[in-house]
Amino acid sequence: MRNDDEDVFAPRSAPAIHVIGQMLDELSVEELGERIAALRKEIERLERARQAKEAGRAAAAAFFRSAS
Repeated sequence: MRNDDEDVFAPRSAPAIHVIGQMLDELSVEELGERIAALRKEIERLERARQAKEAGRAAAAAFFRSAS
């Protein structure tokens, strides 16, 4: 039975592979490597998003400079 407060069309997020500040003592070398690789991919994704936003900002600034 579905809870009326539950949005069945809401996007589901994937479980976090790593939580910042999490204890690392019980992780194996392989698990640490997997987390490092996942975090590097996420950093690359964040950098691409930032670059896209910076390009949009620069394009808008150039447009408004040329319009004045």
